[in-house]
Amino acid sequence: MFKKTVGLFFLLLLLMSMSFAVVRAQDTTICFGFQDLETEFWVAGHRAITDTLREQGVEVLEYNANEDPNRQLEQVRECIAQDVDGIIIIPQDGDSAVTIIGEAQAADIPIAVFNRPPNDRSRGIIVVADNVSATEQAVEFMAQKALVKFEITGESITPLILVGALQDTNAIGRRDGFFNVINRYNERYPGLFAEPIEVATEWDAATALANLEAAVTANPNVDFIFTSSDFLFPTIRSVLEPRGKWVPVGQAGHVILGGLDGDATACMLIDEGYVDATGVQDLFLEAQLTLDRILQAIADGETQPNEVLLDPGFALTAANIQFNRSDMWGCVLYDEGFLDQ
Repeated sequence: MFKKTVGLFFLLLLLMSMSFAVVRAQDTTICFGFQDLETEFWVAGHRAITDTLREQGVEVLEYNANEDPNRQLEQVRECIAQDVDGIIIIPQDGDSAVTIIGEAQAADIPIAVFNRPPNDRSRGIIVVADNVSATEQAVEFMAQKALVKFEITGESITPLILVGALQDTNAIGRRDGFFNVINRYNERYPGLFAEPIEVATEWDAATALANLEAAVTANPNVDFIFTSSDFLFPTIRSVLEPRGKWVPVGQAGHVILGGLDGDATACMLIDEGYVDATGVQDLFLEAQLTLDRILQAIADGETQPNEVLLDPGFALTAANIQFNRSDMWGCVLYDEGFLDQ
């Protein structure tokens, strides 16, 4: 499991890049509950939030639910009993988030949800990436490369998507974005894509490995793979490499690869030519939106703020990485040697 911490330089860069609303009350306490720190995105988001709050003199009570929604609910209830000023959560799933928001608002405590939205978006401060848009931007680039290959060979491309846990609205949006592009290109260019293969991952590397092994064994012609989270690129490599299919762009046998999140591994693999594109969740923007809004609600005495704050995301590709790499949080980590730690 990924458990690395973010380097000091990255943290300083991140903190300097944000213009957070400042709450100077020394007595302000915020409860921060998260489901785990299993990926680079969650580690970086956690550190951005906690370090920034503490720099402002805010007391932060941290609770790790270890992927147990019932435990997270109990932890939030404990925060409510301590009469905290505000709550930030990274929930396990969209259903449990609805329950947690309800309990916080019933206690007149403002609550913000970071990146993993509730199924009901009408309550709470909800900061979320536009997963459909970010996915479409990445898969669009991949589809253009697939079209070039199709025009040269005349052979249909066999696409595969690694699907996240579908009780998570992020996973649903990413799946929808993938199929939006595939279906659009198939309507415009009949025969371009064969029937897409869906591989369940449940956001678990071991599950993804077993299911991807089975899928590629049954469908050895797979030559287009999109992962709903960049953290699974090492898993994809472990399946493709023994089959001679882990090949950089420009060489025979290259599998068109893309993902979503924008982590350091994705940045490295785009540099090296193995990955073609990733849809980027703008961690810098999302952390800024979350903290600005929750601190403003506390300062204004707003106990039940309800607002959706959207990160439109963007795609980092083999074509634009030399111009846009500094905008992707994962490239900032990578360029500072994060993967060497």
